[in-house]
Amino acid sequence: MSRSSTTKRIAAAVSALVLAGLVAAGAVGYLTFVRSPVNPSAADCADGRPRSEGPVVVAAGASMTQGTLGRDWVADLRARPEFADHTLVNAGDNGNTSADLRERLDTDVLACEPDAVVLLIGTNDVRDGVPLAEYRANIAAIVQRVEERTSAQVALLSLPPLGEELDSRLNRRLRDYNAALRTIAEETTAAYVPVNEHFTEALRDQSHRPAFAFSFPTAYAAAARHYLLGRTWDEVARANGLELYVDHIHLSDKGGAIVTGLVADWLATAAGPDPR
Repeated sequence: MSRSSTTKRIAAAVSALVLAGLVAAGAVGYLTFVRSPVNPSAADCADGRPRSEGPVVVAAGASMTQGTLGRDWVADLRARPEFADHTLVNAGDNGNTSADLRERLDTDVLACEPDAVVLLIGTNDVRDGVPLAEYRANIAAIVQRVEERTSAQVALLSLPPLGEELDSRLNRRLRDYNAALRTIAEETTAAYVPVNEHFTEALRDQSHRPAFAFSFPTAYAAAARHYLLGRTWDEVARANGLELYVDHIHLSDKGGAIVTGLVADWLATAAGPDPR
């Protein structure tokens, strides 16, 4: 074989490897950051209330609700036999703040004519430094609009810790946002669901926790381990020295199970649909 032929073969092999790497990288990016939540999503409410013999429940929030990075707790609720007659709509949207959710409330939540609304929103507000007063105003406006436009029961999920270092600067700041959620629940018909409190209790067992270190590369690497290597979200979490998160923000299987259980308990007591 000539040197020229060998060089061409090596170049072709390298090109194939590069192309395969780009395809894999693109697939991870799409599965994690681009695709819609597992159906039904908010887009399915474009023509009004989904066809459902039972209650319609909308879970609204950001990436922790969308569930394409980390455990999809909305899908886990949907799989529970006690909710077989429920339609669980995933209205999570990566990167959303409370202001973003407020802006899309009519199209992505109210358009579904829900019987129950589960709100988990605010992690990005805390990270982005959104003033507490602004956050409180957005959540209050969201709850008020749901109450005015529907007969849906509303659950306000307290924000989980940002990372597993409970006394970090971010988590000290986050306490005020959760206090605002509790106050809004007391002033309205909304229920307060203590997600943060259960996460905090689960994390008290170990004295040393890694400092908060979320970044896009960390999130992407976590997604690649799951989607390319087939690791469970708990295995991804352990690889990063974490327990309830895969990348300091998004849920491991164990973290997702806490959220699923708490929302399931609340839904078990929430009213069914009004006659239509």
